[in-house]
Amino acid sequence: MGALLAGLATGILSGFGVGGGTLLLIYMTHLAGVPQNLAQGINLLYFLPTAALALPAHVKNGFVEKKVLLPAILSGLLTAALTSWAATALDVELLHRLFGYFLLYVGLSELFRKPSP
Repeated sequence: MGALLAGLATGILSGFGVGGGTLLLIYMTHLAGVPQNLAQGINLLYFLPTAALALPAHVKNGFVEKKVLLPAILSGLLTAALTSWAATALDVELLHRLFGYFLLYVGLSELFRKPSP
């Protein structure tokens, strides 16, 4: 039941652009006991259908810049492949620490970000 509620909550938050995948990773690693590298793979599979469902709304609302789409897709695929390969070679505890530092950095950056005019 916890997994169903976590999937539902992260799906709703993803629809709002909150980053439900990050929350799903936290749930899987800390509450469900899933190893970090497996949780990352599950998260990638989770992301594909949620992104596909959100894309038409983003296009309709003009949030997609078509001229940067292909370079973004290609660099994203390449980076995802390389970092997925690298993650399989790293110790899970190191992945936990790196992910924690990343979340702290993003959180602090958002907290102290100056609003754009």
